[in-house]
Amino acid sequence: MTPIQRRAYGHLPDGRLVHEYTMDTGRGLRLSALSLGGLVTRIEVPDARGRLANVVLNLPTLTDYLLRNPHFGVIVGRYGNRIADGAFRLDNERHVLSTNDGTNCLHGGVAGFGKVLWQAEPEGDDVLCLRLDSPHGDQGFPGRLRATVRYRLVGGQDWLIEYEATTDRPTVVNLTHHDYFNLAGHGSVLGHELQLAASRYCEVNDAMIPTAIADVTGTPFDFRDGQVIEARLRQGHPQLQRAKGYDHHWLLDAPVDGDLRPAARLRDPVSGRTLEILTTEPGLQFYSGNFLDGSLTGADGQLYRQGDGLCLETQHAPNSPNQAPSVDWPSTVLRPGEVYRSRTLHRFGTSEA
Repeated sequence: MTPIQRRAYGHLPDGRLVHEYTMDTGRGLRLSALSLGGLVTRIEVPDARGRLANVVLNLPTLTDYLLRNPHFGVIVGRYGNRIADGAFRLDNERHVLSTNDGTNCLHGGVAGFGKVLWQAEPEGDDVLCLRLDSPHGDQGFPGRLRATVRYRLVGGQDWLIEYEATTDRPTVVNLTHHDYFNLAGHGSVLGHELQLAASRYCEVNDAMIPTAIADVTGTPFDFRDGQVIEARLRQGHPQLQRAKGYDHHWLLDAPVDGDLRPAARLRDPVSGRTLEILTTEPGLQFYSGNFLDGSLTGADGQLYRQGDGLCLETQHAPNSPNQAPSVDWPSTVLRPGEVYRSRTLHRFGTSEA
């Protein structure tokens, strides 16, 4: 493990300085992240022949991230994914939120956690600690939330994200990370093979809000045994038509008991790179990059088109604050005296078959 490197990345419009931190295991994983939004700009890992490539989509400059970032690489909060009609009721009080996805609040609202400056500080050579103090009323959410996110490099090619948060009054919390992965390092991800440890998923309405929980059996949403993403992407399934591809939440089969459990496995058959995701969360949102349209250019000069990156966001289900808590809809409420904790492990590797 080599010491964490820090460099000035640019200034925000108000003059505050954004830093980029680079972590390197020295054994096959190099990760760079900004103090702005905890934004991961690069993850470099080797292919089956030892050749390094960046496997996350990125943008060229800080200005690009400020003006046109579709959540590339950011910490998402206070609430990852959508809250219907930008409002929820908690303890008989209605809270109206910032809306940025039609009438919905998406990924925390207009100025969610991915768009604000975090306090960043290395903890030794293998941990980058990011802290944020979100005031009561931030984007309409109640309570002063103090969030801590740690990026920890484990072993040679593992990246562990550890989330913690506390509040001074009842609120809702659903933190996640919004990387767009491409294990080939360029081109389309639709030839990647994806396996999801989930036998059910959430059907959605036209506003992409869950309406029902459905069995994946016999549908294009069955990734239990591993499937090439594009194999069934163009089937005339109404849910694929509605989302213009995959943009759905899967309920993971593993018990939610605080231990890291398998959630997903991704493999690029050309490079041989693999990514396994383990999490303490009850679900995962798989998004197939449906709205990448060639209007964004990456830091290496490539245009990002539909299907050039995909997201695997470990989380609670969209719109959970407006659902009665149950086994399928675990509560996202955090109260004073409690500590929100969540972990997700990204394990990079290679496989020839």
